Amino acid sequence: MTAIHATAVVDPQAQLHPSVTVGPYTVIGPHVKVGAGTTIGPHCAIEGHTTIGTDNRIFQFNSLGAVPQDKKYAGEPTELVIGDRNIIREFCTFNLGTVQDVGVTRIGDDNWVMAYVHIAHDCQLGNQITMANNTTLAGHVQVGDWATIGGLTGVLQRMRIGAHTMVGFASHVAKDIPPFMVVDGNPLAVRAVNLVGLKRCDFSDARLRAIREMHKFLYRQGKTLEEARTAIQALAAAVPEAAADVVLMDNFLASSVSGIAR
Repeated sequence: MTAIHATAVVDPQAQLHPSVTVGPYTVIGPHVKVGAGTTIGPHCAIEGHTTIGTDNRIFQFNSLGAVPQDKKYAGEPTELVIGDRNIIREFCTFNLGTVQDVGVTRIGDDNWVMAYVHIAHDCQLGNQITMANNTTLAGHVQVGDWATIGGLTGVLQRMRIGAHTMVGFASHVAKDIPPFMVVDGNPLAVRAVNLVGLKRCDFSDARLRAIREMHKFLYRQGKTLEEARTAIQALAAAVPEAAADVVLMDNFLASSVSGIAR
């Protein structure tokens, strides 16, 4: 049977897999679904139309699925969806989506979310992301796979943080951050290629060389953004092994609305 502590309050309509563990004084609402192997610590509040996948570890004092901090929200049945194998440390707040966007706040798989992280309405997070203490994502933010965000970082509404990026401690993210880059500061500045993170993900030497060329085209040669994109696109033929990385970068640059950090 599901291991629910006697002091926990779980609505009878909530759908919890029999292997789920729920700690003391946790409150779970009627529209919550929790997958196999997930553990929920004491003093958590999980509400709204919230779906949590398998093998997550949710520590004490978290608020998941509360209504958005958005004055336009009028009680619509929007969602929070959390994937599998995520670690969610203490005092985090993840809000529901809004009908002004896709209506879903989504967190992928295998993410490491440290204490006091706030993920606002309609944020879209990928997989293998690390977010250090007190990271704050405003509404509609997108974060790519394998990104690392330093503590006390604030991310403005609708910003995008590309895959394999590293955002330094106490940064102010008010522009899109292209994939593979290291950034920090207020105002935000691009410092280098995230070589440490890429090597940890087993990027080959050829891919690393191509990514370093992308960095030069964007930040070291005085090119306009369109000139840099043209040069980056040519790398796909010059370094076939890095073709997917080139497409990832070019698509990110092409779809930027707020402009990229330069």
